[in-house]
Amino acid sequence: MKKLKKYFKVLIVVILFLAFLYGGLYLIARLTPKLEIKEANKYVFYDISGNSYNNSDESWVTLENISEHLKNATISIEDKNFYNHQGFDFLRILKALYVNIINGKTLQGASTISQQYAKNLFLTFDKTWSRKIEEAWLTLRIETHYSKNDILEGYLNTINYGGIFGIEDASKYYFNKSAKDLNLAEASMLAGIPKSPSHYSPLVDADAAKKRQKIILNAMVKNGYITEKEADNAYNTTLTYIGGTISNNVSSIMYYQDAVLDELKSIKTIPTSFLETGGLKIYTYLDIKAQSVLDASIKKNTAENRKIQVASVVMNPNNGQIIALSGGRDYNTSQYNRATKSNRQVGSTMKPLLYYAALENGFTPTTTFTSEKTIFTFSENKTYSPSNYGDLYADKPITMTAALAYSDNIYAVKTHLFLGEETLVDTAKRVGIDNTLSPIPSLALGSMEINLIEMTQGYAAFANEGYKVEPHLISKVEDKDGNILYQADEIKENILNKNIVYVLNEMLANTYSADLIDYNYPTMLNYASKMTKKYAIKTGTTISDRLIFGYNKDLIVGVWTGYDDNSETPSDDISISRNIWLETIEGCLEGKEDKWYKTPNNVVGVLVDPISGKLATNSSKNKKIIYYIKGTEPTMSDSPLDDIIPTIKEED
Repeated sequence: MKKLKKYFKVLIVVILFLAFLYGGLYLIARLTPKLEIKEANKYVFYDISGNSYNNSDESWVTLENISEHLKNATISIEDKNFYNHQGFDFLRILKALYVNIINGKTLQGASTISQQYAKNLFLTFDKTWSRKIEEAWLTLRIETHYSKNDILEGYLNTINYGGIFGIEDASKYYFNKSAKDLNLAEASMLAGIPKSPSHYSPLVDADAAKKRQKIILNAMVKNGYITEKEADNAYNTTLTYIGGTISNNVSSIMYYQDAVLDELKSIKTIPTSFLETGGLKIYTYLDIKAQSVLDASIKKNTAENRKIQVASVVMNPNNGQIIALSGGRDYNTSQYNRATKSNRQVGSTMKPLLYYAALENGFTPTTTFTSEKTIFTFSENKTYSPSNYGDLYADKPITMTAALAYSDNIYAVKTHLFLGEETLVDTAKRVGIDNTLSPIPSLALGSMEINLIEMTQGYAAFANEGYKVEPHLISKVEDKDGNILYQADEIKENILNKNIVYVLNEMLANTYSADLIDYNYPTMLNYASKMTKKYAIKTGTTISDRLIFGYNKDLIVGVWTGYDDNSETPSDDISISRNIWLETIEGCLEGKEDKWYKTPNNVVGVLVDPISGKLATNSSKNKKIIYYIKGTEPTMSDSPLDDIIPTIKEED
């Protein structure tokens, strides 16, 4: 009993101390200057032409112009004691701690609306103790200087409703109406989204959103805002979602905008708190025309396959400026950005990196290996048996040019093993691919997973004649007064040999050349008639992925299609990625000059049989001008490489 009294006294002392401490902090907060929060947490985005889009300043609405149902629903589910506390709901905090400790995991949160608003005034949501202290102090300052209605208004105008920030834009996006006109059914649905925007959006998971709506309606009944009958009627109301635009072209740029915000958070020169900037002006490289062309092509080519996903990057290879981007087939149904966040097997799009390394190490475009069914044997009797697409083999020596045009896997693996597997790993790192790659035989066939933007960066080194550039979406960032907080520094690093790059680019332009029709067909031959310009192109196919990268001097476009669950992609899906690539690059370059690369002085073109690699004669079935580094072009005495190296084995 004495111990119990002692603990009780200690508890009383602790409570009194905390109350005194809180009172002191509250007084200090009251004496600090008033924060200008309404101007904070504002983004104004500008495209490559300097025109603003999705300007959040234009969408701020006063509390009087927000539906009472929405306000009541938000308070009921987020902070039922909002009007009765001073920023922190201590009883709720204690209850949440008890429940979480008892269950050994986080089941309940205790953040008030004021705390959530304070959190939204930071650029990033760090979970460090220092950030939590900052947020708590900011909450206290907000509470001491603003009325509850001011805080609720700011919160509702800045919260995330599934990629749409602010209740006015969200209302228009989901229901094509202003926030003041939301009915109970609509309001209770929207109020459920902020807890987990990527999960509770009705456009992403209708079932989860509906369950969340039920919880909110029950909370509104419990808190006396509505009757059970009203709750039932609202729950049973069929809602029609618009998923439309909230400003010019916004539906086609949401993936791009999300990528911009991700990049913004990585820039060290920008203050982490919006209170230091009063909002941000973000100047991007978004080309509205390019983004519209890309989105139109995606919608057109995926209309008959509602499950397939798409990611695409459109970039200026000369400086790394990303002018258009899509992270999925439909932002309304999935906000996951596959262009920036996903890593996928890249298949045969890895081969240009391999063949650049081969050219750098003494190969020529007409170096030959035999294309035939092959079992590669290594140490400890380990074997590797790659196969060609459709199990089609030449059963004779073919050139690198032909192997690249047909995407021959046997040739690629032989080249890879001949060079040494580390060579391809090193080449990939050199052009900017940071993913960890293993020096294994199947790396030549793109068995490792790489991000789409990184692969596009790698191809950019070929497109710009040998320079490494950093992909980026932001050109500069200013505060609300126009002070520059960040300016992109577009540094180019020469990493590849211009002469070899030219030779490779000419080889990649043969992937749609009728001059290489033989036992097989070039992979992009069926699309040649639709091309108005010359491009370097490489496709890639795995069990679950379809990729294509293609470029000229002005533009590079990379496209991936596949399924989020890694299910097998039918052969019919091949045309989807290729059509999107073709329509996008042609649409973006429409009306522009056909720019190709000037032949370097150290490169010479020779008329040869592109299949055998021998000099062309009058009786040659196939004839093509193939480009070589001077001194490496074929002569009558050249012999196939297979005659010199009949087998390839990996040594210990």
